[in-house]
Amino acid sequence: MEKAQLVEKITNEVLKRIKAQSNVPSTVVGVSNRHMHVSKADLECLFGKGYELTKWKNLKQPGQFAAKETVTIVGPKGAIEKVRILGPVRNRTQVEISKTDSFTLGIKAPIRESGNIKDTPGVMIKGPKQSIRLHEGVIIAKRHIHMSPSFAKQHGFHDKELVKVQFNGERGLVFNEVLLRVSEKFVNEMHIDTDEANAGNIGNGDVGIILKG
Repeated sequence: MEKAQLVEKITNEVLKRIKAQSNVPSTVVGVSNRHMHVSKADLECLFGKGYELTKWKNLKQPGQFAAKETVTIVGPKGAIEKVRILGPVRNRTQVEISKTDSFTLGIKAPIRESGNIKDTPGVMIKGPKQSIRLHEGVIIAKRHIHMSPSFAKQHGFHDKELVKVQFNGERGLVFNEVLLRVSEKFVNEMHIDTDEANAGNIGNGDVGIILKG
């Protein structure tokens, strides 16, 4: 059995137990702190010619990992240190922050799906070797769920669909406009940023109920 299939199997078993024989579709949560995806060219500018990312720990999505490398991002009003890079390298560099972070930096980052960085603000990025000026690429990531095709088919969901996700508890709430991203490369996991998590007192591994939008 491939690693991705094994991870999905384990995830699905956990969800089955949590749902306690209910047929209501659910998703586990991964809270995303500010981070950066980097291109090969920008990585070499920041860390040196021929540099490669050093894996710190694997993320839940197959093939994705948090690197040991961090940078400092600098905006018109302030700077944020130790912003972690996630691997592997991508075609284009992208910085994902929260709304609170945007106030610290002094930039108006829009809410966008990952990868959609056209006409977004830029930022200065400081690495150990040198700094680079990113002319566009800073976003607040739109909340979304990574979903496998088998799970989507089972519950009648489809790629790019917008759903609601309900969380119970002392600060229970319902998130609207949650984007579904369906792919064979994904295992089921909802991503929200730290502002969203704090609003609902939500932590990594918590479970939300997926509702049709």
